[in-house]
Amino acid sequence: RLAEVNGGKAFGLLKARQERRLAEINREFLCDQKYSDEENLPEKLTAFKEKYMEFDLNNEGEIDLMSLKRMMEKLGVPKTHLEMKKMISEVTGGVSDTISYRDFVNMMLGKRSAVLKLVMMFEGKANESSPKPVGPPPERDIASLP
Repeated sequence: RLAEVNGGKAFGLLKARQERRLAEINREFLCDQKYSDEENLPEKLTAFKEKYMEFDLNNEGEIDLMSLKRMMEKLGVPKTHLEMKKMISEVTGGVSDTISYRDFVNMMLGKRSAVLKLVMMFEGKANESSPKPVGPPPERDIASLP
C-alpha cells in the first residue's frame, strides 16, 4: 500500500509541476505584444494561475467536465451536464472537451463574456466583499440579542 503513503507526496509534486507549467505559460503571456497594454497583467496572471489551480485538474493539468462540475458545485452554482459542455466549448471554441490554461487565460483576458468567466469574476467579487465564515455559525448568547 505504498501508493497511498506516497499519494500525498505525488499530489504535491504534481501540483508543483502544474504550477511551474502555468508559470511558464504566464511568462509567454507577459511577453506577448497582444497583451502589452493590459493593465496589471502580472497581478492578473498570478490571480488566474491561483484560480486555475483551485480546479481539480486532470492528469494533463486541464479542466475537464468533472473538474468543472466540482468547481461549480463548490461555488454554489451547480450546472447541468449540457450547460457545462456548453461552457467548455464556449471557452475552447468547440475544439476540445477540456479547458487548457491558455484557453482559461485567453478567456479571462478576452473581451467575450463566457459563462465561466462571469462565474469566475462574480466569485472573485463575492469573496472580496465578505469573507465567508467557516464552520458552524457562532453561538448567540443572550447578551448579543437586540
